[in-house]
Amino acid sequence: MKALVIDDERLARTELIRLLEPFKEIEIVGEAVNADDAHNKISELSPDVIFLDIQMPGKTGFELLEELDSVPKVIFTTAYDEYALKAFEYNALDYLLKPIEPARLEESIKKLIEGKRKDRTQDLSHETLTAEDQVFVKDGDKCWFVKLEKVRLMESEGNYVRLYFDENKPLILRTLNYLDERLDRKSFFRASRKHIINLKWVENIEPWLNGGLLAKLKGGHKIEVSRRQAVKFKEMLSL
Repeated sequence: MKALVIDDERLARTELIRLLEPFKEIEIVGEAVNADDAHNKISELSPDVIFLDIQMPGKTGFELLEELDSVPKVIFTTAYDEYALKAFEYNALDYLLKPIEPARLEESIKKLIEGKRKDRTQDLSHETLTAEDQVFVKDGDKCWFVKLEKVRLMESEGNYVRLYFDENKPLILRTLNYLDERLDRKSFFRASRKHIINLKWVENIEPWLNGGLLAKLKGGHKIEVSRRQAVKFKEMLSL
């Protein structure tokens, strides 16, 4: 698995890379010294996991994640324990306090490897879902068998995704990244880190802040398309 180490302190990066050496499953593909540097290298290197410091000059690690359209697995590495709760709101795989203990790092790597193994199993057992497919959805005591063409919006809520169809808004135990990999790109578009939209439900598109777009869906939702995704959106749908 490809890993990117993000920390403004050179010694901290060096020490973490040293601690990761025994784990042959992990390939360090780069280092980043701040959030902007990390953003560029994530786009360039497509790491499977990032080891992310929180407090850095300029933008924080949380602000970096807000800017990403597709977020790799995240293991936070920080000297501060007060951010732990917030870290897991960002779907963090783990939260390691500096100085990092080898035993705790080993636990994180085991979680990472097990998660990757489950993802591969799911990839092998599931085909791409199109708008014509029907899926079983369960939220608490309520169940639906719904055609995906009716699902106008999917919204990330940590390790869960909220689906919007008809008047229903069930919450399912899936990540948005997982659904993004399974859904047919001709029908569903990853608008941002938090949203996937059904293109058949787009009623209007207009320019938005910082080079992005605002997609208005039938039913009233207004979804911001990030600047990076706006470029892909235009390329995909332009003549």
